[in-house]
Amino acid sequence: MSFNGMTRKYLILLGILLALGSLAWAGQWATLGPDGGDVRSLSYNPANPDQILLGTSTGTIFQSKDGGRTWARFAHLGSGDDYVIDHIAIDPQNPNTMYAGVWSVDNQQAGDVFRTRDGGKNWEALPDMHGKSVRAMSLAPSDAKVLIVGALDGVYRSNDGGSKWSRISPAAHNDIKNIESLAVDPKDPNVVYAGTWHLAWKTADGGANWAHIKNGMIEDSDVFSIIVDASNPSVVFASACSGIYKSESAGDLFRKIPGIPFSARRTRVLKQDPVNPAIVYAGTTEGLWKTSDSGKTWKRVSNPTVVVNDVLIDPRNSSRVLLATDRSGVLASDDAAQSFVASNRGYAHRYVTSILADNHNPGTILVGVVNDREWGGVFVSKDGGQHWQQKSSGLGGRDVFTLKQANDGSLIAGTNRGIFLLERNAVEWKPINTILTEKTSVKKVKKGAKLVSVPSKTVTRSVLEARVNDIEVTPKHWLAATSTGFFLSTDQGKSWTGGELLGNRDFVSVQSSGDHWVVATRSNVLVSSNVGTTWQQSGLASYVTSIREVTLTPENHILVASREGAFRSSDAGASWEHLVNGIPDKNISSISYDESQKRLLATSPTTGVVFESRDNGRSWRRGPDTGYPLRRVSAVGGRLLAATPFDGVVIQPENDTQSAAVEAGSSTR
Repeated sequence: MSFNGMTRKYLILLGILLALGSLAWAGQWATLGPDGGDVRSLSYNPANPDQILLGTSTGTIFQSKDGGRTWARFAHLGSGDDYVIDHIAIDPQNPNTMYAGVWSVDNQQAGDVFRTRDGGKNWEALPDMHGKSVRAMSLAPSDAKVLIVGALDGVYRSNDGGSKWSRISPAAHNDIKNIESLAVDPKDPNVVYAGTWHLAWKTADGGANWAHIKNGMIEDSDVFSIIVDASNPSVVFASACSGIYKSESAGDLFRKIPGIPFSARRTRVLKQDPVNPAIVYAGTTEGLWKTSDSGKTWKRVSNPTVVVNDVLIDPRNSSRVLLATDRSGVLASDDAAQSFVASNRGYAHRYVTSILADNHNPGTILVGVVNDREWGGVFVSKDGGQHWQQKSSGLGGRDVFTLKQANDGSLIAGTNRGIFLLERNAVEWKPINTILTEKTSVKKVKKGAKLVSVPSKTVTRSVLEARVNDIEVTPKHWLAATSTGFFLSTDQGKSWTGGELLGNRDFVSVQSSGDHWVVATRSNVLVSSNVGTTWQQSGLASYVTSIREVTLTPENHILVASREGAFRSSDAGASWEHLVNGIPDKNISSISYDESQKRLLATSPTTGVVFESRDNGRSWRRGPDTGYPLRRVSAVGGRLLAATPFDGVVIQPENDTQSAAVEAGSSTR
């Protein structure tokens, strides 16, 4: 290697290390970002409104100590990642006591009520409510010991802060079930409103009797949110799939409020300004709406693309409004919702699919994400993960499944609809999806007195609109594994050829090493030893039905990561070994080759451990434990960066005793 080449690699490495080293590690893997993602709920501590708790859809609670400006992981509820935390309540008399009502994505009939009495250090699932799918929860404003919970099978009440519970709705009632919302009268804890998937109910005597409060509501209405005016309990607002309703008779009669368009009818949450009761916010699937005259008129005060799950209003300064949203995280306003900015520093709740260290810009990391539409795509950090910027102009809200870089610094993204190119220093991605299909036909041409058959070639153009699961970039060839076939480009993506290969179409992964190419479907591995000229289908076990990734070592050993475990072939796919020596026998999410350390790295979504092999996969040892479920891992600047399904990118602490050794040109493929 030339001196200039060594110097350049050293400078790149130094830049990355300086950027990453400036963060505080405290001996644990840290979340780098990108900031944002889905937020389900927001709750503040009445004794200290600067403390705000944030509920997610994967069992994790985040905390802010500065009024929602920065965030940190606070607690994880349950043993998995399936709990949706839609409701968190903090005891105003004893803020160390907190409650969380949850339901399970995996089993929507299940859930729990959790309680902590030590400020969040330890949480317990309350036995009487174990297994209840909790969709609503409310502390009585006049008595914090009274806790009301709405579950799919009815309404429950505790009078002692959650230790003992009783059902206050009739058992097996045909209508008082599937509770979606609750409100407790601010002065009388025996007055409870319950919104269901079919209209609303009310009890005025603690559940002894219930009245169907439906007068004025459209019959087929799911009631998502109910609020009772703190200054005048006769005023009740209810949001439903058919619109927003207001009652001035404590629910005896409702009238539908005009002003919000039909398309925004799914109002998930209503919140009243604690200082000015005439101001009410409505969080809908098409933005935030606001009324300043008790519902006579409404105005949309946010971008219509924002899906609002919860609204928090600072009780000390009602101009401070926070929104819990889908995909865009927390949005904050300091001018009574006239304008909003993202407020997600420290909160990352994104599904990261790929990590790329920019070879041309020291300290720069790029990641691809899915499920975030216009808020997702590609993110870039130029300071080792401290700050992120979205770099998705031109992608049109597409999911990004793979990111690669060409020799000239251009970036290539495989998305859920085609391949896109971002040239170096450009600001907008451009599609590179031209497919050339060559067909040969035979024409009869007259030569003299004879008809002669002459082959004729025609080329047709089409557009690649398939899901692109993986891309491999070499100096001469770009390879793409897509849902409609395997494609090859020899002109840096300007055009592609290919399609079905040996009867296979839906490809999930592709790798190359010299002349050897390997592509995989969900159940098959295809191998070429002559740069794709000819292909052979390997003999992988027939019970493998969910391949996630295939990789090649420099010695041309093939490794497969699948739901059924890890597999290895040392003879071009002729025979396979199911790997169990030091690695989980099932559910492997990735196997990648770390060129800097000449080793294989493997991950699993069921554990946070990184597994390492230095003998081409024959044996494995447990590496560092990240504490997060992992999708894949990459070595960057001597440190491991891991992509997670829910928490963005996490990074290995600088003082980790099992840290990757620092070597110039560190990368994982």
